[in-house]
Amino acid sequence: MRCLVCESLSFSIICKNCQEDLLKSNFYKREIDKDFFVYSFYTYGEIKELLNCKYEFYGDRVLNILAKLSFEKFASNFDFTNQIYAIPIDDFVKKDFSHSAILVHHLKSKYITPIYNTLHAKHRVKYAGKSLEFRKQNIRDFRYSGEKNIQAILVDDIVTTGLTMKEAKKVLEENGCEVLFALTLSDLGANITH
Repeated sequence: MRCLVCESLSFSIICKNCQEDLLKSNFYKREIDKDFFVYSFYTYGEIKELLNCKYEFYGDRVLNILAKLSFEKFASNFDFTNQIYAIPIDDFVKKDFSHSAILVHHLKSKYITPIYNTLHAKHRVKYAGKSLEFRKQNIRDFRYSGEKNIQAILVDDIVTTGLTMKEAKKVLEENGCEVLFALTLSDLGANITH
């Protein structure tokens, strides 16, 4: 097969050279609400084409590579005083896989335990290409069915306005959970700082 990035022959959907040279993850931080931060590993522009692979049948392979280069690396270096839980936003299976569940899977470590199938939107609104006003008028209306009174990390593939993250955080807090921060693969925000 050919590498999706450089098109050279490869045994992997993204060759080792591209993984090592072009897909080195960074660590970006954005405050989306008072004292609530989202940390991302890539800017949207860096991996836009690869993120769009989540709509293809091979998208799980691409997401697994990106998650291994970022989420897994983060988890292996993450140190905490107690066990915390990683909760994917809307981990419904689409195209035979869930992109947010793949990301959470790569966070499993000594201090982080993934929890699946607990935070789902009642309204499946598609926000891609929609205005901030549309997003505000069409909330996802999340439901949480997981363990209460835990410390958690919210996980998604991309953060744009932060409204989805804030809405998910609010629902978890209503269930006695403390959301420490959020992790995403990429951030579309313009004011990213390292």
